[in-house]
Parts: sequence; structure tokens; C-alpha cells
Amino acid sequence: MQFENIGNQLAKIIESNVGEDAKRWLEGKILKITAERSTKDLYLTYSLISSKINTGEALKIVIGDQGLKKYLKVQKANIQQLSRIYLLVKTLDADIGFFTPKVASIIQVADTGELETFLKFLVLLPNPEAYRNAAVDALRTNISTIFNAIALNNPYPALYFDEQQWNQMYLKTAFMQEDLSAINDIDRRANKELTRIISDYAHERWAASRTIDPYFWRPVSKFLDDTLLSDMVRLLKSDDIRENNAAGLCCFYSDNREAEKLLEAYPKLKEDISSKKINWNNLKD
Repeated sequence: MQFENIGNQLAKIIESNVGEDAKRWLEGKILKITAERSTKDLYLTYSLISSKINTGEALKIVIGDQGLKKYLKVQKANIQQLSRIYLLVKTLDADIGFFTPKVASIIQVADTGELETFLKFLVLLPNPEAYRNAAVDALRTNISTIFNAIALNNPYPALYFDEQQWNQMYLKTAFMQEDLSAINDIDRRANKELTRIISDYAHERWAASRTIDPYFWRPVSKFLDDTLLSDMVRLLKSDDIRENNAAGLCCFYSDNREAEKLLEAYPKLKEDISSKKINWNNLKD
């Protein structure tokens, strides 16, 4: 998911949602920051936006880019958040070399809400890959709003995390009992090492008589080996229909002949998956 003309599109949204005095204040600050290359004013303005721009009314997203519009709605963006990102985009557009490390350091001075904004909308910045370390650092937090800002409904990890970082995020999402289905591009980023981690984690949970979100198994389809096939047998025999369905989906979308044979023993389940009556999107229904 790549967006274009972010500065202009955010400017249109600000034009429709922010009063004249606040707009003049924001544009004036951007001119001062870029003219003076002022890191201090950048950080101060990023913080002061919450007191200068009101979020009272519903956000009007008057832009033609339907992809960006959908993303902002999914992220439940408000005008304060978009004003902060507009500030960063315009500053970076003015001098990307000078301001990139300064923008990356916002995580060191931001409060929780300011950091959440930064992480949620990293993908909108002109050089998003430059902030991967900041995004990975966010995975270490136990503050759910911060972790979810980067992990859930966010295209950034799938685009820029390496395999180890992606796997770490996926496992921690399960550990924190957050919504795994809100992670972007699970099928594309599935990998063999992750499937080993998934099986090991599941065995630990089972040994402790604890449950596992059935959606957790989604990445294993293309990597079913003997150990994972044994896991599928257990899930198919479970008293939890959602675990039956998860195992059926993994087997159905696998290229492993043994998995296909395993699913053939459950013809009704196979038929429901084939007809899309059961799929990953409605697994928890």
C-alpha cells in the first residue's frame, strides 16, 4: 500500500476541518521550522497541536484517493493526528536529509498519544523505511495502544519489517491477546520459521491447559510438515468448532497431499470451506 501526494491530500482534509486561525498558526509554524531548521520548534509544534486544533466534530475526508480514505477510516484518524502528520510531511518535504533523523527522534519526546499517531501513520511519511527502528522499538512495549498502533491495521510492518521482526510482531500480538485478524498481509508474509514458532507456542499453551486464538494458525498452510500435521489432527478433533474450522482452512489451502487426505475425512467441513461458507474472515463468528 503506497500513497501519493500525501501533503496535498492532507492539506485538503485540513482545509475542510480546521478553522482559519488554527490553519494560519500551523502553516506559520511549518514555515518557521523549515526556514530556521528548528528541531525544538518541530517537537514543540507537534505537541501543541492538541491544544490548537479541535477534534470535536466528525472528520470530513474530502479527497479522491479512495485507498487513502479507506486507510484513514480504518485507523479512525482524527484531525489532530492528521495535522501532526501533515507537519512532519511538509517538514520532510522541505529538507528530507536534515529532518529525517529529527523526525525519527520524536519517539524520545512524545507522549503516548503523540507516539500512537506517529506509529499509526508512518506509512504516509515521504521516507517511511527510515523509521523502521522506531517501529521495531514499539514492539517492545506492553502498552496496548502503542503496540496496536504499529501492529494492527497498519501496512507498515508488512512493507518494511524483515522476517525476524515480522515474526516477533505476530507472536507478541498473540501473546497480548490482540486481534490477529487485524494484521495486514499475513498470507504474504508467512514463512517457515514462523510456522515453527506457532507450533512451539501452541504446544506450550496446551501443556499449560490454555487456549489459543484459532486465527493464530493462519500462516501455516503452505508449510505443513509432520509436526504441523499432528497439530491439525488435534485441532480437527477439538470440541471447539472454531479450531476445527481453522485446521480445515489450513489443510484446504495447503499443497501437502497428506493434509488433503486429512481433510477428506471431514467432507462437510471441506464443502463449507470450498463454498466459502467458512473462511478466515468469519472464523470467529
